[in-house]
Amino acid sequence: MSIRETLTDFSKGDYMEFYWALFWCRERSKSKAARDILTFVLNRMAHRHGGYIGNGVKFENEPFLPHGLHGIYISRYASIGANCCIYQNVTIGEVGGKAPQIGDHCLIGAGAVLVGDITIGDYVKIGAGAVVSVDIPDHCTVVAQPIRILHREGNQDEQTPRLD
Repeated sequence: MSIRETLTDFSKGDYMEFYWALFWCRERSKSKAARDILTFVLNRMAHRHGGYIGNGVKFENEPFLPHGLHGIYISRYASIGANCCIYQNVTIGEVGGKAPQIGDHCLIGAGAVLVGDITIGDYVKIGAGAVVSVDIPDHCTVVAQPIRILHREGNQDEQTPRLD
């Protein structure tokens, strides 16, 4: 890979090796000053690509981020297991200082939102756009909530379809 290709990939947020090298360096650092400097650099890198990974989040190993840090928000209280795949625009948020605990080998689809003091089991697949606020057991697949038509403008004589 040429230097130009490397810099292009890095500027797009696709070159995550450097980010994770700094992340693990911060985790192992004993010096508060070094941790503060690395936190600043990591936050700037993530912010440049529209993402945020909180200082204090626990990873078993590097998650697979196919689209880089684009739109990913991970609370500092979250815990993410080994070999997880997280797509773009995912929010793993906190409520009252408590965030999701995600198991191993999970897949979190684009635009999914996980909030609160919940536990996500191992080998769970969370579909794109799903909003998860309850515990999910191992080996489950979660998809978006069923939609409902609350109000329809226009001709009231038409039969509103039921989405059961």
